[in-house]
Amino acid sequence: MDLAAKIAEDPRYREACQSCINCGVCTAICPAAVYFPYDPRQIVNEVLEGNEETLRELLSSDTIWYCGQCMSCKPRCPRGNIPGSLIQILRKVSIETGLFSQSTYGRQQIAIKRGIGENILSTGYCVHPTRMEPDQHPEQGPVWEWMVHNASQVYGRFDETFDRVGGSLLRKPGPQTRLELQRIFEVTGGMKLWDQIEAGAEDSTERH
Repeated sequence: MDLAAKIAEDPRYREACQSCINCGVCTAICPAAVYFPYDPRQIVNEVLEGNEETLRELLSSDTIWYCGQCMSCKPRCPRGNIPGSLIQILRKVSIETGLFSQSTYGRQQIAIKRGIGENILSTGYCVHPTRMEPDQHPEQGPVWEWMVHNASQVYGRFDETFDRVGGSLLRKPGPQTRLELQRIFEVTGGMKLWDQIEAGAEDSTERH
């Protein structure tokens, strides 16, 4: 597998890092670098060097999942590079190759896909009070857990069309809307990525 070529074929690659001068401004401004062993400059260097073993290790690690995608690096780079976009490419390739399932942070994509991703198709929202799993968010406490289990009673007080087809803020999407959402995911390659995430989930289960 030619990982370097796979990364470079992404249309975002040229703008992301090809004029890097290794100044380190991206690392200096990066919030994630304060809290994690994360160095955008080093990642750019490793990608530009193109060593397959190094790239495989990078795509299999937690490192590419530390970035918060704030894009602080974009306006600060003196050469107009976007390390944050390079991270997007690396995450995509990591999922496509199944390497994401070898890291703890990478495997979180499984929960995100099954939670937020599938919420979009079923409810039209990234986060919906009827689809949250309290056991995955213990930090929210017992009151929030009660609200999740009694969503109709709670949110119905504010909007009588809650979870029904209509024009409310928490409306249920009609069949045509859901078809359009699914089509968007199919055309943009989102559904393919979802399948690859599920395939990686199976591989991860077998290994563990």
